Amino acid sequence: MYIDGFVAAVPAANLEAYRKMASEAAAIYREHGALNVVECWGDDVPEGEVTSFHSAVKRKPDEVVVFAWISWPSKEARDEGNGKVMVDPRMERGDEVPPFDARRMIYGGFNVIVDA
Repeated sequence: MYIDGFVAAVPAANLEAYRKMASEAAAIYREHGALNVVECWGDDVPEGEVTSFHSAVKRKPDEVVVFAWISWPSKEARDEGNGKVMVDPRMERGDEVPPFDARRMIYGGFNVIVDA
């Protein structure tokens, strides 16, 4: 299995807009091979003294940390699926303002080493 992980800061007032965007994107990712998509709204996310989710995404006082991941059967399936997602016309938002600042999102791909 292969995981794409994400952390972002979303204005608290944009919860429903973010949920709608994430739900629509999740369906597209699933169509293109993802096993599942999980989006989590921060509830108990402490701020660290040296580093934290908050500092990683430069969270502002009115924002909530979102932690998300997409599970894929393999890195090859992820690479193929992501390629299809990126050109899927349903991912185009036109002039729609996104519900968060994607420039402050952190993400990466991870090989699973323990799945208990």
